[in-house]
Amino acid sequence: MDASAHVLVIGAGIVGTSTAYHLALRGCTDVLVVDQGPLPATGGSSSHAPGLVFQTNASQTMTQLAASTVEQLRSDELTGEVGAPCFYPVGGIEVATTGARWDDLHRKHGLATAWGVAAQLLTPAEVAARIPQLDVGRIHGGLHVASDGIAKPVRAVEAMARRARRLGVRFHGYTEVTGFDVVGGRVRSVRTSRGVIAVDTVLCCAGIWGPRLGRLAGVSIPVQPLAHQYVVTTSVPGFAEPTDEVAEPILRHQDRSMYLRQIHDRYGIGSYQHHPMPVAADDLAATAAPGGGLEAPSGGGGWAGMASVHPFTPDDFKQAWADACDLVPALHHAELAEGMNGLFLFTADGMPVLGPSAEVGNFWTAEAVWITHGPGVGKAMAEWLVDGRPGIDLRAADGRRFERFAHSPAYVSARSQQSFREVYDIIHPQQPPEQPRPLRASPFYARQQQLGAVFLEANGWERPHWYEANAHLADGRELPAPGQWAGRYVPPVVGAEHQITRERVACFDMTPLPRAEVTGPGALGLLQRLTTGELDRPSGYVSYTLMLDTTGRIRSDITVARLAADRFQVGLNGPRDLAWLREHADDRVAVRDATGGSCCIGLWGPRARDVLAPLASADVSHEALRPFRAADFMVGEVPVTALRLSYVGELGWELYTSAEFGLRLWDLLMTAGAEHGAIAAGRGAFTGMRIEKGYRAWGTDMWSEHTPDEAGLGFAVKPSKGDFLGRSALLRRRERPPTRRLRCLTVDDGTVVLGSEPVFDPDGAGRGAIGFVTSAAYGYTVGRSLALAWLPAELAEEGTAIEIGYFGRRHRATVSSDPAFDPSMLRMRC
Repeated sequence: MDASAHVLVIGAGIVGTSTAYHLALRGCTDVLVVDQGPLPATGGSSSHAPGLVFQTNASQTMTQLAASTVEQLRSDELTGEVGAPCFYPVGGIEVATTGARWDDLHRKHGLATAWGVAAQLLTPAEVAARIPQLDVGRIHGGLHVASDGIAKPVRAVEAMARRARRLGVRFHGYTEVTGFDVVGGRVRSVRTSRGVIAVDTVLCCAGIWGPRLGRLAGVSIPVQPLAHQYVVTTSVPGFAEPTDEVAEPILRHQDRSMYLRQIHDRYGIGSYQHHPMPVAADDLAATAAPGGGLEAPSGGGGWAGMASVHPFTPDDFKQAWADACDLVPALHHAELAEGMNGLFLFTADGMPVLGPSAEVGNFWTAEAVWITHGPGVGKAMAEWLVDGRPGIDLRAADGRRFERFAHSPAYVSARSQQSFREVYDIIHPQQPPEQPRPLRASPFYARQQQLGAVFLEANGWERPHWYEANAHLADGRELPAPGQWAGRYVPPVVGAEHQITRERVACFDMTPLPRAEVTGPGALGLLQRLTTGELDRPSGYVSYTLMLDTTGRIRSDITVARLAADRFQVGLNGPRDLAWLREHADDRVAVRDATGGSCCIGLWGPRARDVLAPLASADVSHEALRPFRAADFMVGEVPVTALRLSYVGELGWELYTSAEFGLRLWDLLMTAGAEHGAIAAGRGAFTGMRIEKGYRAWGTDMWSEHTPDEAGLGFAVKPSKGDFLGRSALLRRRERPPTRRLRCLTVDDGTVVLGSEPVFDPDGAGRGAIGFVTSAAYGYTVGRSLALAWLPAELAEEGTAIEIGYFGRRHRATVSSDPAFDPSMLRMRC
């Protein structure tokens, strides 16, 4: 057995093998891949998966990963390696049997177009021409992506492994990992059934066995194994004699939570209709040999002996079989030949778990990855390991996105099962999860309930989106209603709260925004190294600044308040930022998550000072406490840290206090505000005002693929302060003008969109999407429908006409001034 490896990959399925292959292509060849099963069909999900690759996803990241998978598996190099296709590009069709689904397919067509995937909407007759067995009378139409198809995972594994071996990568089957030697927060060696291996980095791609292996290393991997039913029929009348395994497009019948794929003259049918079937990771047996051949089994049965396959439960498939027969009547002349309850992983948010772990510095994961995304993930992981960053943004899949509560078995199980139930549901982007709730609530929660708060949820937090107590305030106001989709969570009261904040004053619950306390003699040095702004300023100053990666792109945007010489309050975007600070901190700095023990009220509006001044123990006049300044004082009996900031573009403060004082702070402000017409306002109004003001939201409007200048945030970069992470790369980028810009648009006909819609050049006949919308809302102050969108630089000038695709229609829009509201900033500086 090999005594050492620079990178040890655990799991020789599609993800582990693809990662090893791409590591070798990037020059990292001291790689060892081990698996407890035989090679190349190890007995994990890569060995039993039916191989469907549908690329279109609401997530741009997942679409990019799937597109990468298609590109790799279609390559002549892999096909030539095993003498057979690793991918059949037969296309994929999603059909609609309800009006709601047909509308949703128009939306998904927009998503595909926005993310660069060629797609078309088909009439029922056009669908039947491609899948003649289907009952055309049952469908409204279909969404066709010609580049979708069927992957052959075991063939792909063998092809990649052969090429990787020639480059120096080693593979060992029948090698079970039994333990890890962790010293000083890093894995030094890995114990296996065949000896001990000294390692520099460990990558866990063990699939359903990943959680158990993670625990051996002291790493929590928040995934849930679940069973998914899949059957293969007997011969189905009507199939032409195919020369290949599959010739017809794969078919998704999402209204009945199922899919069908051809296997010669039979069908493979998978269903998500059945109740979730969770399996405890500790109850999983070690994998057994499925035969080990290149054809085993990938879509056509032959699952006997695999620990990743549980016995088929036919009663759970009865309704799915009836629905399949209704859609494809030829199935009435066939029977179920064999079936399985195949295990694979789900997560709380439906995304993979990728990247370095939070607990052990050199223990990485690539878990909860389906065949659709496997080779794409493998390539991205290799880039991340070798270059320090993946080639595409993986913020939504980074395993460090989960906070501690989201690692609890109860939470992972409940949310993962909901993810299973919703696989094929029509999910609105703002639709909140159902359970477990309430999980995290601010100290104001009881008062918010009394006001009829309608709560949405984010990262476990209950966040008021609007208050029913304010519904009457919409009476007599001109509040254009967004359409059915964009307006699902925007009733007229949201517009009323928006306008009243601008007219009077409102209290916003800002508690869920993550924040850290950074202290110690090295605190300033750490923050100076990691940010683009000049933070070496007197105590009491607040700075909006960016954190860049080594390529000069935006890793995050943060707010830093210097409260004392060695004490800073830092507003973050999530746990990844906290991990980044801790990763770069030395023993002269303490980084503490301060979110849960504190709370915050945003007091904003032209009468905010009238509310605060009588309660404050300090002078809160403009001259005494200017914008982007901080001060500690009392509000009534409550000690607060006040930051004169406003994410809605109005006079006001973020008022922070410890959780035990929160309820009193709320009551003091709301009581004092009554005479000034103060209201409690929700995130719906907040979002509309943010977009009116042109404020960018990291992760929504810009991310690690974008530079400050592209995103309109060049003002936050101060190169003159000296060196900081990403400075030299950013300065090199500034030698050339940006090729794209994030710009504000006005939708000319007032249609309100939601985000992720494609943008077109009306003069670019035949040209595909030139960009996409990131966030949008109706601007109830300016009286226009607004959107932020990425555009080519040549089309980003103010006054340029463009078009937005929304539910199959083109809507004219105009590049407009940014911000749309109060560009002189007078409202905040009074």
